[in-house]
Amino acid sequence: MYRFWLLFSQFVAAIAVVVAALFGLDRIAPGLLPFDGAAVTIREAANEVAQSRAPWQVASYAYAASKSQPSVVNIFTSKEIRSQRNPLMDDPLFRRFFGDRFPIDNRPQRVSNLGSGVIVSEDGFILTNHHVVEAADEIQVALSNGLTLDAKVVGTDPETDLAVLKVKRDQLPAITFANSDMQRVGDVVLAIGNPFGVGQTVTMGIISALGRSHLGINTFENYIQTDAAINPGNSGGALVDVSGNLVGVNTAIFSRSGGNLGIGFAIPISIVRQVMREIIANGTVTRGWVGIEVQEITPEVAESFGLKSTDGALIAGVLRSGPADRAGIRPGDVLIAVGGKPVKDSSSLLNLIAALPPDKVVLLNLIRAQKEMKLPVTIEKRPPMQRDVQE
Repeated sequence: MYRFWLLFSQFVAAIAVVVAALFGLDRIAPGLLPFDGAAVTIREAANEVAQSRAPWQVASYAYAASKSQPSVVNIFTSKEIRSQRNPLMDDPLFRRFFGDRFPIDNRPQRVSNLGSGVIVSEDGFILTNHHVVEAADEIQVALSNGLTLDAKVVGTDPETDLAVLKVKRDQLPAITFANSDMQRVGDVVLAIGNPFGVGQTVTMGIISALGRSHLGINTFENYIQTDAAINPGNSGGALVDVSGNLVGVNTAIFSRSGGNLGIGFAIPISIVRQVMREIIANGTVTRGWVGIEVQEITPEVAESFGLKSTDGALIAGVLRSGPADRAGIRPGDVLIAVGGKPVKDSSSLLNLIAALPPDKVVLLNLIRAQKEMKLPVTIEKRPPMQRDVQE
């Protein structure tokens, strides 16, 4: 037994000496041993500069800017307005005391506006925002080479805030459209336009979010949100990727001061392409309509109606003698599908119905008194935009 304990003590002492030696060696030359004593395994970037740079990182965006800048134009519009005649000027007593201090006529005055646009075809079609050319009676387009051309409106779509112009010029530098399914949050983008009228300007940022809606900017909303600086005058300009391809059309900013606060919105290329083609082909955009007003289903609304989830859209109003009214849809119904396609919220319902052609009969799945039912409705053409009607 004594011999056993002697051997055991010698073994423990040997281990202690080895551990102490390794510890001392690690203190003298850190990193020499194959372990660092930590209990957590971590991944560290390579030390070599060539390996530390990710393959999608670039040192400059000059290529993207030089490729897309010639396709972005400055738009100058003007319209004639008449000042309102002061009704007090018809009062002889007022005229007696104040004379001609106030204007007595309503002579027309011209008001100018500026914005940006994007050349989308070599034969002269230019895309911009509806609010840039709204009510304008004179439109001029300044190309990047300094040439100024008169433009006419081919058609507009106020509900997406898009418009198509045409100039009499060939071989224009048309922009290249990006793939509509390739954008990701975090992608670098460049905003090109004419902010504050200072001249063509390029700003850089990233895609902050995709599919932004419920902003109250337009009827149909599916915006790209970006922190690339977008200021007044950028409206209608291009939002491009690092390859210089068009991913969206700048349309709005979120600001309390009128300047850029790092939150801008662009219409995505998927909507731009669809609206542009319809306007060029028909001069307008045709959408489906059933004559209903809808609202979001909040958790409180879902609980009060006995719904299992907040998916769907609550019918808040039905237009008398409209398609939905004739189909038997009532206020308080909850629409959950259109033609077999599920309704996530009021925005998706609006898009599903708008995508349907007039005169098409479609089944609407709805919940009434906690019972699911289907009703056929005949789609009609959506009337001109009215701000107080959601669908």
